[in-house]
Amino acid sequence: MPTLTIKGLPDSLYQRLKQQADTHRRSLNGEIIVCLERAVGASHPEPAAWLADANAFRRRIRLRPLTDRQLRSARGAGRA
Repeated sequence: MPTLTIKGLPDSLYQRLKQQADTHRRSLNGEIIVCLERAVGASHPEPAAWLADANAFRRRIRLRPLTDRQLRSARGAGRA
């Protein structure tokens, strides 16, 4: 994987990136990668891959699927 060195980074930009990384609970490197991906219009994941990741996450945290009754109740509560 390539490595990138940025020279002459203004202190104010560094501080904003660091704060943003903390807010998003990412490393500074991770935050910079996200910013660069957004800036250059990185492609979005394929829906099937995204759903597979979401399903894996739900299994990992043992999240049960919502029932129709729960969905109707939540939808109704959102309109109140």
